[in-house]
Amino acid sequence: MTDVPALSAFPFKSYDKVRYADTDRQGHINNANFSTFLETGRVEFLYDGEKGLALENASFVIAGLQLSFVSEAHWPGQIDIGTAVKKIGNSSVTLSQALFQNERCVATAETVIVQMDETTRRSKPFSDHARAFFENAMLNSDA
Repeated sequence: MTDVPALSAFPFKSYDKVRYADTDRQGHINNANFSTFLETGRVEFLYDGEKGLALENASFVIAGLQLSFVSEAHWPGQIDIGTAVKKIGNSSVTLSQALFQNERCVATAETVIVQMDETTRRSKPFSDHARAFFENAMLNSDA
């Protein structure tokens, strides 16, 4: 992500509390914790039990993650997480995410998620239901 969208551009929003243990010697949130915040957004987006996105005997796995640090984040506070769909494939979806603290973007990420058949360990095409959900969760460039 080169341009940093506003949190309002993301159709799915979540948040995570910043813990003191998330900080490093420099007094800001350690870079490894940014991935954990992104995970919170992805998991809440993909695995809400009412959505039923993954097919039976299938799960979502990460095939790629590109994370860009934009600014420092600090304790105390919370991290707001924006998640949207950037691209939909046959069995993969690319998610765009951004992390915000006090309405300021601190990181952006793109993650490729693949639906995997748990028996064959190979990719498995999305259901029509999942595809429709992903299409409705595209990034809103007008926001």
